[in-house]
Amino acid sequence: MPQLGESVTEGTVIQWFKQPGDPVKLDEPLCEIETEKVTAELPSEFEGTMGRILVPPGETVDIGTPLCEVIAAGGSLVAGAVGAASSGSWSGGPMAIPPEETPAATAPIHATAPDAPPLPRPQPGDSQRPVRSNPDDRSRYYSPAVMRLAGERGIDLSTIPGSGIGGRITRKDVEAAIAGPKDRYGAATRPAAPPQAGAPYEVVTLSATRRTIAEHLTRSNVEAPQAWTMVECDVSGLVARRNREKEEFVRQEGVDLTLLPYFAAAVCEALGAFPMLNARWEGNELRQYRALNIAIAVATEHGLVTPVLKNAAELSVAGLAHHIADLVQRAHARKLRVEDVELGTFTVNNTGSFGSVASKPIVNVPQVAIVTMERVVKRAVVIDGDAIAIRSMVNVCLSFDHRALDGLEAGEFLAALKAKLEAIN
Repeated sequence: MPQLGESVTEGTVIQWFKQPGDPVKLDEPLCEIETEKVTAELPSEFEGTMGRILVPPGETVDIGTPLCEVIAAGGSLVAGAVGAASSGSWSGGPMAIPPEETPAATAPIHATAPDAPPLPRPQPGDSQRPVRSNPDDRSRYYSPAVMRLAGERGIDLSTIPGSGIGGRITRKDVEAAIAGPKDRYGAATRPAAPPQAGAPYEVVTLSATRRTIAEHLTRSNVEAPQAWTMVECDVSGLVARRNREKEEFVRQEGVDLTLLPYFAAAVCEALGAFPMLNARWEGNELRQYRALNIAIAVATEHGLVTPVLKNAAELSVAGLAHHIADLVQRAHARKLRVEDVELGTFTVNNTGSFGSVASKPIVNVPQVAIVTMERVVKRAVVIDGDAIAIRSMVNVCLSFDHRALDGLEAGEFLAALKAKLEAIN
């Protein structure tokens, strides 16, 4: 299981595209996995024949767990070689042994992470022994997903037989225990969680994505002392400019022109003067980055994701519009790649798209700040000369990690961003 995204510690196998005995081509997708950050197809690092599937669909496993075996061309067996090079979690990709050094045609070649314990090498004639990422018995090892589900439903895990690797209890085993005995047609003979008479609620089982998001945001609130501030901007000129350009922009560029690309461009300009906000915590080290890798918060039906605009300061408003539209489309289609969600240095959130006029976003750790553009509304405001006019107004909200900066820097950044937004006409 590769690490598909920062802070991700586990992944769930959604489906297998290959079954044992199927031919496998180099870089051909073998399976689809889901994490908090992305849903991705993992390519084979080898050409040959599909061997055993070690992790069934629906099971959540830790990073580095072998997923399957591939019998490489020439007869060598390779375990755990799915997506190693593309994930970035294993350096150098799978290890290969030259044919003249292979002890036997059926002897497996194991790909391992540099810092992980080596996989046990099966002996000749022992090809049916399960391959494990840890040589110790794992029958009493429970993943976080299994423990959460069992805790929610009051299931004693010690009473459940495991069907996973080495007798490990999987999510499907817990779900089967919840459902209870089956009749001869495969239907549960009792309800999964019999509600008490007149119970005012039912328990909602969270998806793997929702649980991981919850854990990440909880970690953010626990680790980072967060402060919040807001400024009000008169964006009448920006709104007028966008209205003038949007129809021609669609004809020429093929994508809609929203206010977000203008906002992202102004954020990049302001960050150039306040680089302390364009930073990340790496362990106990605070790193200010030169490149502006702007994460864009996207609310999808599958959960919140933050794909990254790499080197956003180098893009024009048109370029930003194209890149944002592409990332948003692929986020909704669950087609984001690993590199699309990595190494963000600052996050922009367009909460105004669903009508919010003020919000307090949670910092996307290990970053140190996140800014929102709220809904643009027309209001009567006092302008120069004590006149009252109808203007397009927007609130811009900033949450920041108080370990990395103080209110002075945060306020000066917002003041600079306000000036840049109000100067657009």
